[in-house]
Amino acid sequence: VCEIQLIETHTNVVLIRYNNEIIFKRDITGTRKTDLVDRSILNVCDIINFANEVKIDDVKPLLKQQIQYNTAISDEGLKNSYGANIGKTLLSSNPDDLNTRLKARAAAGSDARMNGCNMPVVINSGSGNQGMTCSLPVIEYAKIKCSRKTKLYRALTLSNLLTIHVKTGIGRLSAYCGAIAAGCAAGCAIAYLNGGDEEVIAHTLVNSLAIASGVICDGAKASCAAKIAIAVEAGILGYDMYRNGNQFYGGDGIVQKGVENTIKNIGSLARDGMGETDKEIIKLMLQC
Repeated sequence: VCEIQLIETHTNVVLIRYNNEIIFKRDITGTRKTDLVDRSILNVCDIINFANEVKIDDVKPLLKQQIQYNTAISDEGLKNSYGANIGKTLLSSNPDDLNTRLKARAAAGSDARMNGCNMPVVINSGSGNQGMTCSLPVIEYAKIKCSRKTKLYRALTLSNLLTIHVKTGIGRLSAYCGAIAAGCAAGCAIAYLNGGDEEVIAHTLVNSLAIASGVICDGAKASCAAKIAIAVEAGILGYDMYRNGNQFYGGDGIVQKGVENTIKNIGSLARDGMGETDKEIIKLMLQC
């Protein structure tokens, strides 16, 4: 029997006990300061402006690594058998469809990462799945559409920051699937690659969050890849809706007028509203 005790954050391990033998113990001397930076400055408008204006050389080293590492593990997931093989299943069903390829790319990375592959990835908001979800569909779309590399870097800047912005209100760990935020952000980055402005991007984000915000997080495992596919699909659909003249309006469920208000609602739903859901999920998992 293994017992692990955590305090305040999921990475702050204070005790590891195996078969009643203490393997690791750290004294608890008081409240541990969190290492989260202040993200209250983030908003959709400023994120878009930053993506448009940032010096490429300032973000290129990190984003180049994100492209390299995340593409490599996606390739691995498509080449070999991992978990439920969601990426390979998607591609085999409709290999020539653009949207299917975008979903498959992200799902394949998760197939590999959730099922034993030790290849590195560039994360987002503390999550490899979120890092892959917000980047791989964008990378694949830019490759297929022959987008300029500088435009891809700006789109990835947008996608990463939007993911962080939405995820901040949700919190580090929640019963709300964090990949949803990343998939919706990827849809916004695809809109950006197609020349979408602030209005298009904001409506894409609202539409996509409204579509898929009911997906739960029940731990890291094979089904994460399928949830990622759903997240990317929501991002794409949210964009397709708006460019075809359709959108969700304030009062449509959790949607509130203004993208920032809708993002706040998502945070409240995940952080406060799903507290009991989180407890029930853990209870169900412990029954297995």
